[in-house]
Amino acid sequence: MIRRLLPHPLLSLCLLLGWVLLVDDFSFGHWLLGAVLGLALPLLCRDMLLAPLRIQRPGLLLRFIGLVLYDIVMANLQVARLVLGPTGKLQPGFVEVPLDLREDLPIAILASVITLTPGTVSADLSADRRSLLVHGLDVPDAQALVADIKARYEAPLKEVFECSPT
Repeated sequence: MIRRLLPHPLLSLCLLLGWVLLVDDFSFGHWLLGAVLGLALPLLCRDMLLAPLRIQRPGLLLRFIGLVLYDIVMANLQVARLVLGPTGKLQPGFVEVPLDLREDLPIAILASVITLTPGTVSADLSADRRSLLVHGLDVPDAQALVADIKARYEAPLKEVFECSPT
């Protein structure tokens, strides 16, 4: 019963707090309106929201976040060096990365991490959801880029969410 009325409790709480902070008014009326929005929006959007996955290894998730932040900083430095140096040596290209992930959330996180890392952009997910098209600013070895993405990002995500291989 409670799950039907409150399908995404954390989202409801975030909507409530987000509303109160956005309007910058802590009166009872805004708390009430935020609660109504927090209850109504997840119910109205229930069919569009991703099914929640359980994080099986939160410690590994924290380590993964640290790795991604480190990679973002290092990629910023590398991209700055590439862009400020002779641009004639750049070898931009598209690479197709085969995916072992099948669930929506881990695929979305993988695509986001690739796009957040300077020098790479997730361009397309295949219709069968078995490969991700990635554009790289400098791709001298396409297979090395694929192996790096699979080892650094996809493998930890599979462990964090305990995704079963297909």
